[in-house]
Amino acid sequence: MKVVNPKKLLIFDLDGVIFDSKKNMEIAWNQTSKKFDLNISFNNYFKKIGMPFMEILKSLDVEPRIEIYECFKNTSLENIHLIKPYKNVTKMLNKLRKNKVKFSIVTSKDFKRTKFLLKKSGIEPNSIHCPNKKLRGKPYPDHLLHSIKTNNVEPLDSCFFGDSKIDYLAAKNANIDFVFVSYGYGKESNEYKQQIEDFNQVNKFIGI
Repeated sequence: MKVVNPKKLLIFDLDGVIFDSKKNMEIAWNQTSKKFDLNISFNNYFKKIGMPFMEILKSLDVEPRIEIYECFKNTSLENIHLIKPYKNVTKMLNKLRKNKVKFSIVTSKDFKRTKFLLKKSGIEPNSIHCPNKKLRGKPYPDHLLHSIKTNNVEPLDSCFFGDSKIDYLAAKNANIDFVFVSYGYGKESNEYKQQIEDFNQVNKFIGI
């Protein structure tokens, strides 16, 4: 497949793009909400995903306490077997590696769970970018820009695959192309000029 301007770096969100983790998140949130008497439905929580967990709490008018985060994270780890890669993901990512096409992960999930899931599925990105104290989370562009710098490419040669408005805003703020993943958790928008309906379609951006 011939591509006019093939990308040198493909950046992927994790939840809703690489892995279907909705059931895992629902169990983790419901148990956390019950334990801390938050009285916030999973649907209201789910509307905010894409942001770092503590920012989600703030947006829900919940004090961002570390014990709430630890409860959510630990419950998620206990049920991590529920998280599975989407169809064609592992096959296509292995194809990228074989053809020496760089790809990275930029996610709001913590590093421990991210690393575990990727290793379990045999996925080896060139770099992994998770929440930390030095960089701001999406919709800020910090992690996308760090991925681009780490992989020694130009923004013009990169694109970000995401499934939410927050992902789109992060790409826009980083001044890189955004590709909406329609099988994920978000809703389509006229703002999204490019999209894929199946993970195999990432091939359109690199031409292998």
